[in-house]
Amino acid sequence: MSHEHVSNTKRIWMVFALLSVVTTVEVILGIIKPESLHMTDILGMNLLNWIFIILTIFKAYYIVWAFMHMEGETPALRRAVVWTVIFLILYLIFILLTEGHYIFGVFKNATIKWNF
Repeated sequence: MSHEHVSNTKRIWMVFALLSVVTTVEVILGIIKPESLHMTDILGMNLLNWIFIILTIFKAYYIVWAFMHMEGETPALRRAVVWTVIFLILYLIFILLTEGHYIFGVFKNATIKWNF
């Protein structure tokens, strides 16, 4: 059996371009902070933060898809890996936002003052 070498140069550049565009959009939004996105609250957090979270999850998913070669695996294995990672990321975000909101409330409403 002989295996023919296939060049993935075009695929690598496409992945690089896509991830670069998404990262550039994140950086531009972070620098500009559009008022319409920054001051619009959805589910207790401003829309700009939701956009950052969604774009970050997209980048993580695409990195796993492209660099761990998930597109060539069986659908069951892909789901097991990707859904687990997405669930853990969403769970971590939930915990961080819940705890951060609680701590902010403690410092805002209690006798403990901000000292940093």
